[in-house]
Amino acid sequence: MPEWDSAQYLKFHDERTQPCRDLAARIAMDAPAGIIDLGCGPGNSTEVIAARFPETAITGFDSSTDMIATARERHPGWRWITGDIAHFAEGNDRYDLVFSNAALQWVPDHERILPLLLQRAGVLAVQMPGNWAAPAHGVMREVAKRFGMLESVREWYTHDENFYYDVLAPHCRQLDLWTTEYIHVMPDAAAIVEWYRGTGLRPFLQALPDGPTRDQFIAQYQEAIRAEYPPRPNGQLLFPFRRLFLVAYAK
Repeated sequence: MPEWDSAQYLKFHDERTQPCRDLAARIAMDAPAGIIDLGCGPGNSTEVIAARFPETAITGFDSSTDMIATARERHPGWRWITGDIAHFAEGNDRYDLVFSNAALQWVPDHERILPLLLQRAGVLAVQMPGNWAAPAHGVMREVAKRFGMLESVREWYTHDENFYYDVLAPHCRQLDLWTTEYIHVMPDAAAIVEWYRGTGLRPFLQALPDGPTRDQFIAQYQEAIRAEYPPRPNGQLLFPFRRLFLVAYAK
């Protein structure tokens, strides 16, 4: 069964890290006393926060032992914890800043979890993919139908900006919400498939019984991607990817 693979995730390090930088830049704080990076992955988001707040102790938190091992290898002196975000949300630990870049889409029950996270924080800063309506996801579902597995797969748990405003506004003195569509330049359709192998394709691949079946799924998905993202005159592909951001300041 496919697990979180830090090497796969880091194939697009710069593209995956830019939204994290954009989120960090919008946080209106001077010197938070303590920060936790929920869903820190291999530590690239934690590095961004450490650069933004260099005098602050930061904890990296992720459910994947592989990701935490990679992060610890890169920064052995930093604090790293393996755990579940939903369990953290229900706990008592408090931080001046709870930061989460591209992780909460894997956590269910946002109507309950987001206010709980804000209770753990002075400021809650979150970035999540909002790309569920893009062609890359549409053809993902179409291919899944051919394998008779669409109903058994749960994709991202994200909602639109209206949902997050309604859920968080009653608990905030200020709530900043925005979306950004990043235009990634890719060399070919295979690169888009590689992008999603590290993230959005994981639930579909996990639902398949064996390696050969997963290879068939990937081959059909790549063929569909090739039709949806035609090359520009220079041969490169444009791959738009929409992301949702929020920074919530607790009352």
